[in-house]
Amino acid sequence: MNPGSKADIAERVVQSILARRLQPGERLGEQDLADMFEVSRTLVREALMQLQARGFVEVRSRVGWYVVEPSFEEARETYAARRVIETGMLREAGVPLASALRQLREHVAAERDAIQTADAGARSVALADFHVCLAECLGNRFLTAMMVDLSARTTLVSALYQSQTEAQGSNDDHARIVEALAVGDNMLAASLMREHIDRLAARLDEKLASTVRSSDRLRAALLPGDRPA
Repeated sequence: MNPGSKADIAERVVQSILARRLQPGERLGEQDLADMFEVSRTLVREALMQLQARGFVEVRSRVGWYVVEPSFEEARETYAARRVIETGMLREAGVPLASALRQLREHVAAERDAIQTADAGARSVALADFHVCLAECLGNRFLTAMMVDLSARTTLVSALYQSQTEAQGSNDDHARIVEALAVGDNMLAASLMREHIDRLAARLDEKLASTVRSSDRLRAALLPGDRPA
């Protein structure tokens, strides 16, 4: 992926959503992005159109591009989609390789380390990335790409409709799923995943959605080393 390519710009936006540096409703100025990445506005617009097709940004007539603000019904549908896809992925998986299990255990340990820090973004990335890592370790590249998008979508949903994430509980759930896979009990792993997703979905609260839009923090969100204090 070339620096400044539309794929790179799109990936930066998705990763910033996962890290909670870009919030629902945040404005994405075409000229700001063009100046930041030293590319044309045409290239930026193409990247934003890709993200629009993936459901991450929207264009508002005569106003510009914004990170989407999922409705409460869309929030519920996001978890419903994850329930079907992730439990099905585990039920249909074969026996993971020893190297895959080692990678998953290392990821769970890294989550635990991230939870001990004060960096909410690092915790968010680590916990969301478990589901992507799981798809990778089970060897399905199409599901892996799908899980990147679903994890980022879930991050937007969480920012609007969930109180402070119970990070340690999610980490414990992930550990139990990995150990079920390690003993070859894919049905148990699928059941544990369903319970995990259902617990997260049960924490959705429509009353938590805020109508206050965050200020434009594009440079801090998208350029390395320029994060806000």
